[in-house]
Amino acid sequence: MNRTISRILKIIILLVIVSIGSYKTLKLDEQKNDNSVLAVETVNSPAGEVLSQLAIKGRAPKTGYSRDAFGAGWQRAGDCDMRNYILARDMTNETFIAPSCTVASGVLNDPYSAKTIIFSRGPETSDDVQIDHIVALSDAWQKGAQQLTYEQRVALANDPLELLAVDGDLNQQKGDGDAATWLPPNKAYRCSYVARQIAVKKKYSLWVTRSEYDAMAGILSSCPNQTIPS
Repeated sequence: MNRTISRILKIIILLVIVSIGSYKTLKLDEQKNDNSVLAVETVNSPAGEVLSQLAIKGRAPKTGYSRDAFGAGWQRAGDCDMRNYILARDMTNETFIAPSCTVASGVLNDPYSAKTIIFSRGPETSDDVQIDHIVALSDAWQKGAQQLTYEQRVALANDPLELLAVDGDLNQQKGDGDAATWLPPNKAYRCSYVARQIAVKKKYSLWVTRSEYDAMAGILSSCPNQTIPS
């Protein structure tokens, strides 16, 4: 009788331990799905340190988003609009349509593909090189930009830190993806790409989702000396 009771007690204890373990596993998965800060990976690098300072939250609804929420088109930097300012900054051998700052042609060493693109302005060729918002504006909207003032959103959309001349097809492929859903095919540029996204999000108090954080941390783990651009 005592042996039977002892066996029953052992079985009950074992079932309780298994149930607790299963419960903890389920809660861990739930919390990760909720983009919690539970068991986040830390990265010992300058960029990783800034990443750890970003809030981790779920994605807010896209309700109310429009491109105009970040200003009507490109703002101007002096006498030049930001598109041509960035084209001139990122390309070499550029020529201009006198007397303006409009870039007529140039050569782009595309960071996303590692290919060389010969740019020539024209109705069929201008889109070969596009200006990417490193943090897609709709992504920014869903991760804190809704709380920014209109003036702050315009500043974000026209900040040279946020803008990069890139291959047009890859810019379209990226769409509004974050680091969890899209990274440049050129793996050699991924550390710099992620670091730049982190810099923008830090500057404008934007957050990351848990999956985005994990993707960024995974990339940065391969480049321990990666810094944050300013």
